Amino acid sequence: MNKNKQKNNIVGLKELRNNFETYITRVNKGESFTVVRRSRPVFKLAPLDEDEGWETIADFTTIDKNGVSARDILKTLKRLNG
Repeated sequence: MNKNKQKNNIVGLKELRNNFETYITRVNKGESFTVVRRSRPVFKLAPLDEDEGWETIADFTTIDKNGVSARDILKTLKRLNG
């Protein structure tokens, strides 16, 4: 296992806000952080497990390679519920 993945760093909320892009990069490399506010932990910033990512509900590119407009989808739904 990557040494950074085992590490749990502590970062202040203000430091995180001021350097958010840096922390995103570090999380993408596998690091985790406990974010503190006034010396109290408020949340953990950690990489997602592959199973925790977005779930595809509907892939409209199978209908049209450029996707389908929301307007067309709503029209169809209204007709179906009609």
